[in-house]
Amino acid sequence: MRALISVYDKAGIADFARGLSDLGFELVSSGGTAAALEEAGLTVTRVEDLTGFPEMLEGRVKTLHPRVHAGILARRQSTEDVAALDAHGIEPFDLVCVNLYPFELAVDRPELDEAGLIEMIDVGGPALLRAAAKNFAFVTVVSRAQDYEPVLAELRDSGSTSPELRRRLAATAFARSAAYDSAIARWFQRGIDLPETFVPAFDRLRELSYGENPHQQAAYYAERGARTHLLAFVEQLGGKELSFNNLGDLSAARLLLSELDRPACVIVKHANPCGVAVAGTLEEAYAKALAADPVSAYGGVVVVNRTVSAALAESLAEQFVEVLFAPHYEPAAAEILARKPSLRVLQHTEQRAPGEADRDYRRVLGGLLVQSRDRGIAGRDWMKVVCGEPDAAQWDDLLFALRVVKHVTSNAIVLARDGQTLGIGAGQMSRVDAVRIAVAKAHELGHSLEGAVLASDAFFPFADGPQLALDAGVVALIQPGGSKRDDEVIAAVSAAGAAMVFTDRRHFRH
Repeated sequence: MRALISVYDKAGIADFARGLSDLGFELVSSGGTAAALEEAGLTVTRVEDLTGFPEMLEGRVKTLHPRVHAGILARRQSTEDVAALDAHGIEPFDLVCVNLYPFELAVDRPELDEAGLIEMIDVGGPALLRAAAKNFAFVTVVSRAQDYEPVLAELRDSGSTSPELRRRLAATAFARSAAYDSAIARWFQRGIDLPETFVPAFDRLRELSYGENPHQQAAYYAERGARTHLLAFVEQLGGKELSFNNLGDLSAARLLLSELDRPACVIVKHANPCGVAVAGTLEEAYAKALAADPVSAYGGVVVVNRTVSAALAESLAEQFVEVLFAPHYEPAAAEILARKPSLRVLQHTEQRAPGEADRDYRRVLGGLLVQSRDRGIAGRDWMKVVCGEPDAAQWDDLLFALRVVKHVTSNAIVLARDGQTLGIGAGQMSRVDAVRIAVAKAHELGHSLEGAVLASDAFFPFADGPQLALDAGVVALIQPGGSKRDDEVIAAVSAAGAAMVFTDRRHFRH
């Protein structure tokens, strides 16, 4: 039996190779891998001795040779293939172990220029993986370290690997090769927002107990090449396993929180914010966010952007919270929260902003909708005051409400005052109904709307929506503008002595 071993990451490879050698495998290797195995005391046949041809082009060509690939690809049940091997004195390979140059990691190395990155594109490695995976009926292909022990275990128990294991390993090898090529393609496509062929790759990070509903299977995958992802640099300090719905709500909450600089709290339920607030302290922000809609906050996801104190932890422990996310916890706070065994407590160990080129994906029937992420809000220089004149406090509230409304399902309306949401109308088919719900919600919860502001994710097609808000006490509105009836809307707002700002930027979220 023969094994070809050629790996960039040599962690664990000496033990794996020793296990193969103990089972009677001849070890064939090249370059640095051969040197590492020899240093570990193993006997190795070097590829150049096998092929009779030295490495060339500074290592670009090592294993690309018929004596290597014919030995991998030969079908053992084919008399023609076996005869061809015999005619050329080629021995078959039974196992191929390859991992690839870390191109994706190299992209982030500042010392590598384009020429250096090009040299990190592995050619021979993917060719070996694909050849071995194609011939999985006869060849065991090992493309990652976590498969070393399972392969050795089967070989020790049975003297060979099972067809089921070889098929699974082949699927893994093809997937890794495809993801590798995807990373290279994305690098070449940098600067192209919507390339003709879109080739993202995702790795499964964890299986989930179920999906949106118990009868649905689910898993969490992270996109390869993304600067960060939902659970990157996140440590779970306690609580149950995160669920599919937890992760969806956590993503929605974190995206909104990333737009708030002051001490802030965002509470999300069913992918929509139900209470958001900023304040001078985190304790005050949480109290305001909870008071915004305590009924909807029950069983929600709570995210904050400052250290959780013991006092805040006591307040949180009094509520039913599914997930709590914060950058840090005081030791006493962690002890208090640990008394809630079901509360999923997450800590962000390192803050990294998403990349500017991040895209949003949405699966549709037979395809994928892809768009750039809706980042930030328009600067005030781009905004136009069309009637009235908001004072400084109103401007703060308008911009706060606008940041929130872009994270609410359309049609969306947010009512706010003093850095606190008071009423949110989400997911309505008509904008006037979204206003009606937001106003009714505020009144139901005992919030006065006198002096409040309103943000709308899209323009008002008629004056009826703004009129409802104005009648309830709203004194300033912010919206994109652009309706055929803008003049009627402006007239209604002006007649009420209120102010209105056009942003010229819509924020639909479907």
